[in-house]
Amino acid sequence: MNRRHLLQAGLVLALSQASGILAVQPAQAADKPHQARIKTLVIVSHPYPERSVMIKGLQQAAERVDGVTVRNLESLYGFDTRAINGSQERDITGQHQRIVFMFPTHWFNITPMMKAYLNEVWGSVGPGLWRGKEMLLVTTAAGGDSTYGKSGRIGVALDEVFTPMQASALHAGMTFLPPLAFQGVSGAQLADYQQQLIARLEN
Repeated sequence: MNRRHLLQAGLVLALSQASGILAVQPAQAADKPHQARIKTLVIVSHPYPERSVMIKGLQQAAERVDGVTVRNLESLYGFDTRAINGSQERDITGQHQRIVFMFPTHWFNITPMMKAYLNEVWGSVGPGLWRGKEMLLVTTAAGGDSTYGKSGRIGVALDEVFTPMQASALHAGMTFLPPLAFQGVSGAQLADYQQQLIARLEN
């Protein structure tokens, strides 16, 4: 190959790399090695994003599953509970068959931004809004058996704390799936939590 051909080949290679043409498909496949069973929307919220370890790690796991759309409320809207675009979020929700709410248990409840999201996106429409869709809760809690369960301080299991979310799902015509609730969370177990989440999204 002469010098002119070498220069031409180098120019094509440089342009391809700059435009992202080369290796796009393999990179995407490597980034999303898992496949969701149905088209899934994951709504993520954490009241203190800068401190988030578990929820951030779980969000990263969800982002590796093909067929999953992740929307982090604080990343999109900050902490402004009045900034949520209800119309846009309803349109996005309508495009998915399963809705996942991912959050840290916040004083035995969902987070303020997630509550505002439900008010704005779900609250203005009547019963049966999401008929036929599925709801899955993914939540974490620092408290363990001393807090949750029949022998714990509050006397109920962590997943039972969110009965109002189950009621919301049923009111909207959804199937409420068994929650994925991690209590007494530990950073050393994050990889296991991520695998459990991926397995639920795939099935």
